[in-house]
Amino acid sequence: MEHKTANEMTALTAMPTNGHKAYFPGSMPREEVADAGSVAHLELVRCIERLHRRYLDLFRVDLMRIGADDLSPAQVMMLFTIGPDDLSVRDLIDRGYYLGSNASYNLKRLVEAGYVERSASVRDRRSARIRLSDKGRQLCELVRGVDEGYHRLVVRDDAELRDLEVTFRTLRRIEHTWTDALRSGEARIA
Repeated sequence: MEHKTANEMTALTAMPTNGHKAYFPGSMPREEVADAGSVAHLELVRCIERLHRRYLDLFRVDLMRIGADDLSPAQVMMLFTIGPDDLSVRDLIDRGYYLGSNASYNLKRLVEAGYVERSASVRDRRSARIRLSDKGRQLCELVRGVDEGYHRLVVRDDAELRDLEVTFRTLRRIEHTWTDALRSGEARIA
């Protein structure tokens, strides 16, 4: 793994604290992590988990504000996973890394609420095809506007844009590395 500069590490670990001392459960404070020269994968995963939960909290508030309080943030994200495509349910599960039971429940709710259209496959009547309805596409457009606001909160100048791009590339590289490790059987406890 390549070594990151202090600025790149700060971009990965910086969290707004609203004037309070940063809290990093179970490990070293941020300053000590930078001094140590590395970040434990476990701490990175825990940070991502907290970031994800915080995003869902923020997103839930905005869904209520735009009048889409009949859906959970996970269900809205499923709309983006479907995107402009006409998919089989299996394709949706594979594309979104969903568990079958969660995908089935969320998809049922999306169909009932009119955000997704479900039809039988032309080739195999036992297989379902799904696509966004007009209502689903309209909601995605509203959410894109909300997302632009989130982006402006995080990226205020060119340096922060570069930091965000580095963070994204790093997280994607980690995702690919872990996926490859699972596929090749290298995911073993030492």
